[in-house]
Amino acid sequence: MNETIDVFHRGGFYLVQPKNGGHRSGMDAMLLGGLVPTDFCGKLADLGAGAGAAGFAVAARCKKAEVTLVEREAEMVAFARKSIALAQNAAIANRIDVISADLTLRGKERQNAGLFDNAFDFAIMNPPFNSPMDRKTPDDLKAAAHVMTDRMFENWIRTASAIVRPSGFLGLIARPQSLSDILKACEGRFGNILVFPVHSRKNSPAIRILIHAKRASKAPLSLMPALYIHDSDLHAFSPLVDAINNGKKSIWQSL
Repeated sequence: MNETIDVFHRGGFYLVQPKNGGHRSGMDAMLLGGLVPTDFCGKLADLGAGAGAAGFAVAARCKKAEVTLVEREAEMVAFARKSIALAQNAAIANRIDVISADLTLRGKERQNAGLFDNAFDFAIMNPPFNSPMDRKTPDDLKAAAHVMTDRMFENWIRTASAIVRPSGFLGLIARPQSLSDILKACEGRFGNILVFPVHSRKNSPAIRILIHAKRASKAPLSLMPALYIHDSDLHAFSPLVDAINNGKKSIWQSL
């Protein structure tokens, strides 16, 4: 079959993913999951979840979290459902479900899809980050996961604001060049925005940003300590990133 079963968190969970097409999850999903504190015990929505790696990572580490994977592409929804059904995921499967929905839906259409107002305590997202001007992939499923659409952050963050309760939280991972679009989309919706730059190594430019924000807060933006994937020129992960990748810590345990 054109799929693989991949091990994450050193056996903490298993994920069915496309083998030769579509998006295959890796470190970005684990870093995104790391934005959720280990003691989180509410309802979380993984928006644009793909096969569900970030949501599964939260469910595996946060033992009382209830996770809803929200994905538009039918093929990726099918992979997520296969992952939930795996015997290896029996310990967490009863806390994970899937909704097939387009994040650009509004009002009644969004609610009819199962995304109700104020239904979640936390929303996380790893939106597409490639510019439409970049070299295009011939794989339509991969393009859907990687290529930004018009007003993408406005649409996704608007939906997050609708489904997250007041004083609930938003977490996302993106490229640094998207920061201005993200901040604009958060205006009037999310405040107390914490920006964590992610660098491959010290003395190198940030390659990602992690954003944590609180719905309806008016607290100002804060630039947080940087996260380094590698401590030196070696290929080994830094201790913190290794712990996040393997479900041992959240990013908050470094502060």
